[in-house]
Amino acid sequence: MSRQTVLTLDDVSKHYAAYPSNLIRFANWFGAGLQPAEVFKAVSNVSFSLRNGEAIALIGQNGAGKSTLLKMITGTVRPSSGRIAVQGRIGAILELGLGFNPEFTGRQNVYQAGGLMGFPREELTRLMPSIEDFAELGDFFDQPLRVYSSGMQARLAFSLATAVRPDVLIIDEVLSVGDSYFQHKSFDRMRRFRDEGAAIVLVTHGLGDVRALCDRVLLLDKGRVVKDGAPDEVVDYYNAMIAEKDNARLQVEQSRGENGWQYTRSGTYEVTMTNLQLLDAQTKQPVATARIGQSLVLRLTAQANTGIPNLVLGCMLRDRTGHVIWGTNTWHTRQAVQNVGPGESVHFNLHFPCHLGPGSYSLTPALTSSDTHLDNNYEWQDNAVVFEVVNPDRPVFIGSSWLDTKFEVKRGDA
Repeated sequence: MSRQTVLTLDDVSKHYAAYPSNLIRFANWFGAGLQPAEVFKAVSNVSFSLRNGEAIALIGQNGAGKSTLLKMITGTVRPSSGRIAVQGRIGAILELGLGFNPEFTGRQNVYQAGGLMGFPREELTRLMPSIEDFAELGDFFDQPLRVYSSGMQARLAFSLATAVRPDVLIIDEVLSVGDSYFQHKSFDRMRRFRDEGAAIVLVTHGLGDVRALCDRVLLLDKGRVVKDGAPDEVVDYYNAMIAEKDNARLQVEQSRGENGWQYTRSGTYEVTMTNLQLLDAQTKQPVATARIGQSLVLRLTAQANTGIPNLVLGCMLRDRTGHVIWGTNTWHTRQAVQNVGPGESVHFNLHFPCHLGPGSYSLTPALTSSDTHLDNNYEWQDNAVVFEVVNPDRPVFIGSSWLDTKFEVKRGDA
């Protein structure tokens, strides 16, 4: 499939003027040239391009400018400056219920909202059975929208927007209100569209979905792009940046190892990791390749550089795609260490059996003061330890987890 650019944003900005009175605003409509009291910069100088078959995610905290950017791409909001070029048809879900009438049934709303999207009525009639089937609303499809839950509205909106594969599909967080079954079903359709050549722009707080679906991620903060790159790089940076909001001393450094894993280290370094090893639990030898069933231990020493009232170790186990397989911390296990003095060392040993499927995995340790790094991020190391898992002596199986299963097979009368 040849890749052609279907979406281009060139130095796009959207600024809103706030006037001290409606009279001054009204006078400016007629060219008075009066200065606004202030200018709110919702989006500033954003540039990127997207080719067919690519998926990009826009992430950032509330108010970062993500939704404003999507509205400019779809044409519902005009940019203050810059250029936006779209090749082909856009399918978009920007706001739940946008274009729907609460007094109309689901079927009637398909005709109304679909007409606003540019579908001829005859085509909507032809598509109606597939829309109804994908939405799985049952009898509610012919009941007024006002009796729908937010999740049911999301089903209807997504089914309509994706009834025909668009050239550019834009989704703004709407699927987060749906149930997990429909979210999986929707993401399967988006993956299929992407594989068939659709370009996808996704806004979501589900960072696992970002890793699974997207080729590229833009991190927005106060209307500007602060990071643009591969999903693992930008998502890990974003996690560090969230803590940085409330702590100016926090530092972030990133690099990519020869094995392809993204390494991100962040923290205030009031406590640092001075020793970090994955060992065989019996021999105490370092492990780079683990066998299924092998007993392992993650050994970590934390060195306090100042007095710390509370010290917590957290750990996440991820697979090669970045999905978290397992995670917990000593806050949840009620083993937080209190009143750690300056220069004092605390030694942690995390014992676990290697009940994993063959593949590549990483361990991410974090030193904090509670169950979250948002309070105090002393040191966080994404993918600090990377190891392989092999299956030399177990029956062949698939998946990321090994289960000690046994078939019982009987012939004849049971």
